[in-house]
Amino acid sequence: MIKLTIWAVRRADLTHEQFETYWREQHAPLIKSVTEFNRHIRRYVQCYAVPSDLPLGASGEYDGIAELSFDNVASMTTAFNEPRYLEIVRPDELKFVDLEKCLSYVSEELQVI
Repeated sequence: MIKLTIWAVRRADLTHEQFETYWREQHAPLIKSVTEFNRHIRRYVQCYAVPSDLPLGASGEYDGIAELSFDNVASMTTAFNEPRYLEIVRPDELKFVDLEKCLSYVSEELQVI
């Protein structure tokens, strides 16, 4: 299983709350509706920050984390080259995310516990 993890940063003209609301209520249903894209995805998770007193060195520079799982790198590449992704999903991302400030990481997941 291949996982794409994206540390998302909101557009400068949005508050953190506006970012979360749009991501949850507009973008998530849109992802679910574009079957040409989501048929390649095995799992899509949105992670929202919660207050914590743990001294883990967390940074406030990211507004959320998205995790997308794929069978392999080829299926991930195919997903992001789907014409309907490029036509519908990508323009929607630009409505709430500052893509240049986001951090992406492709990895192979090993479940330890």
